[in-house]
Amino acid sequence: MRKFNNSFPGYNKKEVNAFVSNVATEYESMLNNLKSRDKEIESLKQELERLKNLEATFNRAILICEETTQNIKKTAFDESKVIIEDAKRNASRIINNALIKAEKVENDADNLKKQVEQYKRRYRNLLETQLDEVDRLDLES
Repeated sequence: MRKFNNSFPGYNKKEVNAFVSNVATEYESMLNNLKSRDKEIESLKQELERLKNLEATFNRAILICEETTQNIKKTAFDESKVIIEDAKRNASRIINNALIKAEKVENDADNLKKQVEQYKRRYRNLLETQLDEVDRLDLES
């Protein structure tokens, strides 16, 4: 606390006025400083609120991305099942067709063998008939 010198009729006016002026200046400075800090605090509160909103938005976006990723994985898995089932059906169809063709080729080969055997028999018979004719011609001569 400040002590003032006594003068007639009380305290020294210059000292009191200088002190009051000094107190007023400091009070104004502190008040301006407080106002400035209040503005800064308000600005920081607004920025904090904006960042909280942004964080909430990011969190929602992350959740949406996770859900989308899960949906994409499920869809891909389901599609892969369908593709595999189609491939199995196609493979079975191809194998069945190949077996049918193989059986047909085998039957055709058996038929060709029989035809060759028939041809050989006919040719032998023809040759034998011709040889018999040649032998008969030799005998007649």
